[in-house]
Amino acid sequence: MKNTIKKSDFVLIPYMKSNDLRAIYQILNTVIPYLFLWFLAFKVAPISYGLLPPIMILIVLFSLRCFSLMHDCGHYSLFTSKKINRIFGFLLGIINAMPQYSWSRDHAYHHKTNGDWERYRGVADFLSTQEFANLTSPNQRLYEVLRHPLMAIPGGFFYLGIKPRLALIIGIYDFIMDVITTLKKDASLKLSKIISHHQSKHWQSKEEFWDLLLNNIFVISIWIILSYVMGTGFFLTLYSITLTFSAAIFINIFFVQHIFEDSYAHKTKGWDYIKGAIEGSTYLELPTILRWFTADIGYHNIHHLSEKIPNYHLEACHHKNIHLLSKVKTIRIKDMLNCSKFILWDCDSSKLVSIESFRQSVLSNHQPKMEKSLA
Repeated sequence: MKNTIKKSDFVLIPYMKSNDLRAIYQILNTVIPYLFLWFLAFKVAPISYGLLPPIMILIVLFSLRCFSLMHDCGHYSLFTSKKINRIFGFLLGIINAMPQYSWSRDHAYHHKTNGDWERYRGVADFLSTQEFANLTSPNQRLYEVLRHPLMAIPGGFFYLGIKPRLALIIGIYDFIMDVITTLKKDASLKLSKIISHHQSKHWQSKEEFWDLLLNNIFVISIWIILSYVMGTGFFLTLYSITLTFSAAIFINIFFVQHIFEDSYAHKTKGWDYIKGAIEGSTYLELPTILRWFTADIGYHNIHHLSEKIPNYHLEACHHKNIHLLSKVKTIRIKDMLNCSKFILWDCDSSKLVSIESFRQSVLSNHQPKMEKSLA
């Protein structure tokens, strides 16, 4: 593959066409089984709790697929209509307890800057080697612990179950305090003017606020209703477990699609979008069943070349352009744990490195200086 490869070298446009019938079919074959599995879990629990584990595994997998389809809606690629994508994205966001509109805006920024590590630091806000070196030893250990793959379990629950609720509560509190402070300075100001000038850290537009508010209203209402119908203990236990593991799996999948040895991790100056897509995104080779549940997001390099390609065209587009993808990193399930080591960005070499290799390089650099001083 040439170093000067351009986006126009790829055959992408024929695969960027959305198909509403296929999209509706995907929604139906995902949401209906998901809802049925919840009904089934409720019915079999009184018979035997031993029947629940396989049902819970399936709920996790269908929840994962719901998130994948929500992701496509966020790129306005699942359906032909932007409005229909917004509607179904919102509904799928309720299933995942995630306000889809603001999530999609953040995700779009990731696409816009993938491989530019000065502007976007990955799924876990990774530090550069210099920033890590400036931390105290306890904070270095804390940094390492918080980015361990197992932390995706509590992190996943917080990300879906708690964070959107906190964002609304804290955002509203900040707004109220802003109103009070502003009126103290000038009581003649109209509330409408204060609202229009308020800038929140938790939403960037009125559309995001309403999406966040409505998502919380629907999600919490469903929690209350199902707790009443199924029993609070049973529902919250089952819901927490399935939501947690669904989020943890997706976080780890997203992690390995960009965090791996020799991943393209450049500074802003000289950064190249195409290299970010090809050399900064993986092809995650999954078994057929997992490809279905993740809606083919494993073809991540193609997805980053054009986010307008719906999931049901990714495989065909990948094969059509296979001759241009020799530099794409192929990751398999057995490789995923190894990827978790590369949690520091070496901006001098434009590479991701492990903490262990960074410490070894620091020691090797200090060794000649110590020997020279002793001599």
